[in-house]
Amino acid sequence: MAILIVTHSTDNESPRAVARALEARGERVYRFDTDLFPTDIQLSLDEGGSGRLSGPAGVLELSDVSAVWYRRNSIGTRIPPEVDPQLRQPSLEESRRVVLGMIAALGVFQLDRLEVLRRAEHKPLQLKLARALGLEVPRTLMTNDPEAVRAFARSCPQGVVTKMMASFAVYGERGEEQVVFTTPLDERHLEDLEGLDLCPMTFQERVEKALELRVTVVGDRVMAASIDSQAKPRAREDWRREGLALVDSWRPYTLPEPVRVRVLALMDALGLNYGAFDFIVTPEGRHVFLEVNPVGEFMWLMRNPGLPIHEALADVLTGRGAARSGIQAGKCA
Repeated sequence: MAILIVTHSTDNESPRAVARALEARGERVYRFDTDLFPTDIQLSLDEGGSGRLSGPAGVLELSDVSAVWYRRNSIGTRIPPEVDPQLRQPSLEESRRVVLGMIAALGVFQLDRLEVLRRAEHKPLQLKLARALGLEVPRTLMTNDPEAVRAFARSCPQGVVTKMMASFAVYGERGEEQVVFTTPLDERHLEDLEGLDLCPMTFQERVEKALELRVTVVGDRVMAASIDSQAKPRAREDWRREGLALVDSWRPYTLPEPVRVRVLALMDALGLNYGAFDFIVTPEGRHVFLEVNPVGEFMWLMRNPGLPIHEALADVLTGRGAARSGIQAGKCA
């Protein structure tokens, strides 16, 4: 039997750490670097869901797969760019459909199933569920209406920040990456909101911070770390602006029990086995939920403060840890 890790060849240390943890438990691991499909990896699949993968990692009989960790997807990115666009786009789409169809047909435990991930990614759903479960959430407006933004800002005495639902970057004239971070709005911004007619944005009341948390949940294990984002001026609104400078400053954090219970309840409501939560801790000690990323990164947290996230993933994938699914690890549907 084998655990299938779905990622890409330029991924960071995280898949290797999980693979080592799985191998330490006596499991075979097959790494499917999706950027190598269809150019360097061959996939054969029949009407019964049986078949094989073959490529640089060797040969995997699909009947041997006991669980899947769906981490990253870069299917078809090595199809040459000079291929006629009328052919390249159908090749990308067909490759994507075949791979995702293969995973769906395996009938084994997945961490997490694609349809669960896509549903859980919806930020409005996250906020609604979190609020209903008793987590504190910031007042939020998602809109393309400038007047609605101005009225919302007037109702937020501590100020307003703006962000995007999706994480992405824009590129300057020289190709330099410019990540879109959480940004406070001032009167000048509020006067010039006409760009909203091309792209809606998310606006939230500004919440004063004492600490920021990354809370990683794997199965029923809750692992939290804190960062003093207020220690660096450029990180005060969004710690990611100084992510590298702060990488060694993360500290273990114990969530209050009521918050921990509600975090697990939100995981239940979303059907997730893995989730990376972002919280603000206010100077008064309130824990304000911002979002949960169902495929959020955790590499730096394994290094400092040393959270055993890779071990927890290995436990769930091998059936040693609790899982939220009708299909348990190691058992076929």
